[in-house]
Amino acid sequence: MYKSGFVAVVGRPNVGKSTLLNQVLKQKISIISDKPQTTRNKITMIYSSEEGQIVFLDTPGIQAPRNKLGEYMLNTSFSSLEGVDAITMLVDTSTYIGPKDEMAIEELRKYKGKIPIILLINKIDLVKKEDILPVIEKYNSYDLFDEIVPISAMEGTNVEEYIKIVFENLEEGPQYFPEDMITDQPEKFVVAEIIREKGLEFLKEEVPHGLAIRIESMKEREDRPFFDIEAMIYVERDSHKAIVIGKGASMLKKIGTAARKDIESLLGARVNLQIRVKVSKNWREKDEKVAHFGYQ
Repeated sequence: MYKSGFVAVVGRPNVGKSTLLNQVLKQKISIISDKPQTTRNKITMIYSSEEGQIVFLDTPGIQAPRNKLGEYMLNTSFSSLEGVDAITMLVDTSTYIGPKDEMAIEELRKYKGKIPIILLINKIDLVKKEDILPVIEKYNSYDLFDEIVPISAMEGTNVEEYIKIVFENLEEGPQYFPEDMITDQPEKFVVAEIIREKGLEFLKEEVPHGLAIRIESMKEREDRPFFDIEAMIYVERDSHKAIVIGKGASMLKKIGTAARKDIESLLGARVNLQIRVKVSKNWREKDEKVAHFGYQ
């Protein structure tokens, strides 16, 4: 019997949602960093096997919004729960359940008894085995989750077991996407996200949170597998622009070099990447600007 379904993956920022789904697909689609607001969009990621097809929805981390972008991200996370066939919530190994986890749990109660809700306790590679049981007991006390699975998304521990459990909770269904398709996002989107990931990695404090990336042009040459890509990094302040460029354009070169390597791996071709920087003042505070950069 061929099974299929849509599974929303939710949790607070930096708990490992994107790392998990990259591990499931054995390919990097969602960007990763140790900074909040890394994932801003709902990203569809498709796992196909002989048993069936799971369409995962990677969502922004759940947190109280501070600006228009934050409002968009929270709405995206919660709206992704509508119409799915199962929900996965990720937490870490702490027995302390903070306000962001409580916010997610409260939202999930709307779906209790209607669809399966699976809890993954991530980052078990960082604690002793005996420390995991109290965490399981803590979340069991909420009487919300149909399954609780300790995993390490980084190392892949119990990820195959998680996939097995998802299939057990799905019903017979169609193949929604071609079996060789792993995301419905266009290549331009993934390329822009790779550039933003490098900004998150190399820039400090408030600067990386105000980055938005637009791919101005992306063309493959006719005579060989080679892409010419022009990208624009938008920042919120003139001072941030100077930081992103760096002395003698050193930071911009660092971001561009690291991004180019990952983009070449993604596209399977050589890449000529040209990046410029432009100011769009306080764009995260303005509805029209948030929408302009694709968050709508």
